[in-house]
Amino acid sequence: MASGFFALLDDIAALMDDVVVMSKISTKKTAGILGDDLAVNAEKATGFVSSRELPVLWAITKGSALNKVIILPIAFLLSAFAPWGVTLALILGGVYLAFEGAEKIYHVLFYRNHDEANTQEDIDISLSEEEQKAAEKKKVKSAIFTDFILSVEIIIIALGTVVGEPLLFQILVVTIVAVIATIGVYGIVALIVRMDDIGLKLIGLNTNKKSFTHLLGNLLIKTLPWVIKSLAVIGTIALLLVAGGIFVHNIEFFHHFLENIPGFLRDFVVGLLVGFTVLLIVKLFNYLRNRIFASG
Repeated sequence: MASGFFALLDDIAALMDDVVVMSKISTKKTAGILGDDLAVNAEKATGFVSSRELPVLWAITKGSALNKVIILPIAFLLSAFAPWGVTLALILGGVYLAFEGAEKIYHVLFYRNHDEANTQEDIDISLSEEEQKAAEKKKVKSAIFTDFILSVEIIIIALGTVVGEPLLFQILVVTIVAVIATIGVYGIVALIVRMDDIGLKLIGLNTNKKSFTHLLGNLLIKTLPWVIKSLAVIGTIALLLVAGGIFVHNIEFFHHFLENIPGFLRDFVVGLLVGFTVLLIVKLFNYLRNRIFASG
């Protein structure tokens, strides 16, 4: 009886060793999408008043965790019984990401002057408390929805590294990757959005303006606006890269499209083309709908 118990423990230990090894491999394979996820979600989590940054980020983090709780069992079921459903979900998600990226570029090109005349601080002052809460809730929902699509991509890539393994093994590995993705990404985002507070605390540690902590604190405070501005650009590029990558790897036509250029550039071009095509269709649909309602 005792030998059987210790043999069971030995099997569990061996299984966990294999799980850890495969989790490392899966995490490496999803590193690119995790980087895109970080850029997109950091951009989504900025633009709030200072006192609301962490509560908003916590709301998005809880939404991200719930996303993965929903996605994981569905991904395992689709992988086992309807693999085509996984591909379809990825492509539809890619369409949305491409559309969102193209819409951001369109907004910058045609509404840039309007945006520069209305900074986030001006908007916050002009809005009532109820309007601020409504705007905040809308942005949180948008961030969680975008996270859902990116989470699908992360989980499917991780699942692809353990195809053919026993179901328990797949569940353990992919779940570990999902947890790392949530804690890692939003932990880094939290550090980014609170860079100024960290800088102030470092400055307060030493009255000597030439000390390392004082210089580092000043650097963090001065760098934060540039980081936030760059995140908007990086996040938009990341959306298009992720979308393009989905189309290139899952649609035969795009797989052979522009084969002679670097892969990342091809992904961006494909994402941009699909995004602006969808944007044009949406704009046309809205125009026709408004004309019909106006005439009616």
